[in-house]
Amino acid sequence: MLGKKLLSVIILNWNGEHLLRKFLPSVVLAAQDDRVEVIVADNGSTDSSLEVLDRYFPAVRVIRLDRNYGFAEGYNRAIAEVQTEYVTLLNSDVETPCGLWLPILDFMQANPGVGACQPKILSYADKEMFEYAGAAGGLLDKLGYPYCRGRLFDRIEKDCGQYDSAPADVAWASGAALTVRRDAYLQVGGLDNRFFAHMEEIDLCCRLWNAGWRVSVVPYAKVYHLGGASLAQGNPKKTYLNFRNNLLLLHKNLPAKEGRRLLFRRRLMDTLAFLMYVAKFDFPNARAILRAHSDFRKMRGLYSGFPARNVLATLPGADRNIIIERYLKNKQKL
Repeated sequence: MLGKKLLSVIILNWNGEHLLRKFLPSVVLAAQDDRVEVIVADNGSTDSSLEVLDRYFPAVRVIRLDRNYGFAEGYNRAIAEVQTEYVTLLNSDVETPCGLWLPILDFMQANPGVGACQPKILSYADKEMFEYAGAAGGLLDKLGYPYCRGRLFDRIEKDCGQYDSAPADVAWASGAALTVRRDAYLQVGGLDNRFFAHMEEIDLCCRLWNAGWRVSVVPYAKVYHLGGASLAQGNPKKTYLNFRNNLLLLHKNLPAKEGRRLLFRRRLMDTLAFLMYVAKFDFPNARAILRAHSDFRKMRGLYSGFPARNVLATLPGADRNIIIERYLKNKQKL
């Protein structure tokens, strides 16, 4: 008898035929477990993605969305169509080793207070190095800037087992390979579709913490992430989304009074980032920061019902000012 499905591994695809051909075989092979199902949610692709899935991956369930809803709403719609206890949001450019899901499922079942977790995320291009998007678990500093165990802004560490001692709580888990309890996901409202893409998983994890759940990294599980499949580092659109969405997640996840104080300090720090781009004659990224702040001011009124306490100040990594450590003290790693 087939075992009950406990985990739905969902890959959100948009015109990613080449990524499906390259990475989906490893996902299917790693999911040779009666408790795991693999799903591709197609975000209205116009390439040959659906034909590739039909021809080469007949065992993979396909959820066909009628248009590109972005990362956040695409996953919300896909997760609404599954009934498993756990869901993994897996990027389409991730290689998954065999045996990956056993430690993830064992950890989640043994830790009912954990709402979400991630494996260790290594670079597909250089498998001895951490990957930018998540590394060994995400953190937020005292000004709300995200960084990672294994990645300090643009400085990425080699994986020498320095974070392998045991599972650990982190501020956020990467959306590149994020496993979440479906009921916790629905409880906090899922991903915020106003974000469209970038930092929506950090916002989700902040809301999980505010709702009483923990977020963890399981370092003895690992995946290999290509990265940059949607927008490369340094792309002005990515700069815009990262700056705008970071401001939004702080605004909505902090008590109103504390949020206003922190956002005032953030505006000062973001001004320095703007000036840095200007000094480099990188005017597209400088303009992206200005537009991010302008659109944040337009969007902040969409949110109400702020939390009563500042959970973010208690999260792992919140005692550090990572801007000073990286750019004034020239620190290369944690």
